[in-house]
Amino acid sequence: MTIGISCTSFSANPIEDWIIPIFEEFDHWEIFSEAFHSVLYHAREMEDILPSYDMSYSIHSPICDVNIAAISDCMRDASINEIIRTAELAANLDIRTITVHPGLFSLAVADMEAHTLEIVKESMKIIDRAGKEYGVAMAIENMPNMPYFVGRTAAQLGEIIEGTDLPVCFDIGHANTTGQIDAMIDAFSDRIANVHIHDNNGDRDAHMTIGDGSIDFQHVLKRLSRYSGNYIIESRSFESAVESQSRLESLLSS
Repeated sequence: MTIGISCTSFSANPIEDWIIPIFEEFDHWEIFSEAFHSVLYHAREMEDILPSYDMSYSIHSPICDVNIAAISDCMRDASINEIIRTAELAANLDIRTITVHPGLFSLAVADMEAHTLEIVKESMKIIDRAGKEYGVAMAIENMPNMPYFVGRTAAQLGEIIEGTDLPVCFDIGHANTTGQIDAMIDAFSDRIANVHIHDNNGDRDAHMTIGDGSIDFQHVLKRLSRYSGNYIIESRSFESAVESQSRLESLLSS
């Protein structure tokens, strides 16, 4: 089991600005593949820098302009291609786990949920094949309680990955906002390949320091006792992640 860090704001600065601070505090970095940390546009820099540090890595696939559940064929195909290209480049970097968001429902047209779910099932089959081709675990992440996100509940997430071998990235904070922590573990305990960990009070996806919100982490970690993969602290700041790591280590050792 390894504790890692991921923070969206890091991507506003070059890799070299963050690699040393992260290396000094953490054993793993889940790189958010956006802006200056985009694997698609900065793979050469990563090839030069990442192997120099005795640290393991994973990738959070791009999300800002990507929607693999898009109703538009053109936009959806472009999004899937972004994910597949990310998998290829990650494999070239010997990075073997990628977190993938399952997409968005239409923000403009109501009552498109059933149609969108059928679309995203096909996207998942393509992503499953890509993961196998490149030897990368494409871990599909459960989403927080916002109505435009696909995959907020265990039932819905299970529906869209049914018929594939896709693993799951279990986001504890997201599941707390939907009241789905136990449901997610019940449904996917054997498929969890990555865990995102952060706190909130159940009302919004606040990404608080572990212990500052309402999540019963002792309960969650007990239920995840068979899981031996990475715990990725998704924080709003480096300082919060460092404190979360200390608290998580205490919880894991208790």
